[in-house]
Amino acid sequence: MARWQLPRNDSWHAMLASKAVSPAGVKILRWIGMRSSSSRRIVLPLLLAGLLLLAWQLLMTFHKVNPIVLPGPGAVFDSLRQNLPFLSVQGYYTVQTSLVALLISSAIGISAGIILIISRRLKDAVFPNIVFFELIPKIALAPLFVIWFGTGIELRIAFAVFLSVFPVLLATMAGLTATDPSVLRLCRALNASVLQTFFLVRLPYAAPFIFSGIKVGSTMAMIGVVIAEFLTGNTGLGYMIMFAATNLETSLMLSSILLLCIFGMALFWGVEFVERLLAKKYEAPVA
Repeated sequence: MARWQLPRNDSWHAMLASKAVSPAGVKILRWIGMRSSSSRRIVLPLLLAGLLLLAWQLLMTFHKVNPIVLPGPGAVFDSLRQNLPFLSVQGYYTVQTSLVALLISSAIGISAGIILIISRRLKDAVFPNIVFFELIPKIALAPLFVIWFGTGIELRIAFAVFLSVFPVLLATMAGLTATDPSVLRLCRALNASVLQTFFLVRLPYAAPFIFSGIKVGSTMAMIGVVIAEFLTGNTGLGYMIMFAATNLETSLMLSSILLLCIFGMALFWGVEFVERLLAKKYEAPVA
């Protein structure tokens, strides 16, 4: 169990030894000086979230904001509690579709990145066009996807893949070109084959880059699914957000957004968990 300790700094210990610091202040100083980075990664975001919720509640208390415009955090959490079973089912559809889209976009992005790195002429011909399509506002192409794929789950998957494939592709290409040249020269000196060099050297070097792209792609996949649910969905959290907005149920809308953020973070952390498992198995660095 990680211990929270002050840094070895005489000024810190002198401050704690003086009676000018209250017991609560001592606890805060000890918390600021804690060494556990894993604890900081958990506590600091929770502390910031708590401060934002407090500011939100104070705004509602002193400025009397219309709850239709902005309900208080208590109303949002109460709506989430009352509708949690139903919203969880809707969230399942969104997460399931996002996961399928992420797997497809990861396979396409990694494969295309490898092919473009292997063939320089193909990269020179294809990559500028990929960048061109990536610069087009995605929401402007959403009606075309409705015409091409209809209004079912195929539309959600296709649009989510369209949004999430580029980060994976770009990260794969960046990772495969980041291999240490001295290691590649060593492979040639040892008469390693092209396949051996790729699978034993270049791919492990690229793994942190690839997983960084997949983590970005996980957020883009969920965004793509939600946009598709906005347009044509009759299930999913995107549909619930539009339904609540149409009926001016702001508390339900914000509770759906809150649950969507939780599911999105879970998907992101799931990718990170897989990355850490593989990094531990192969003793590779983590992005």
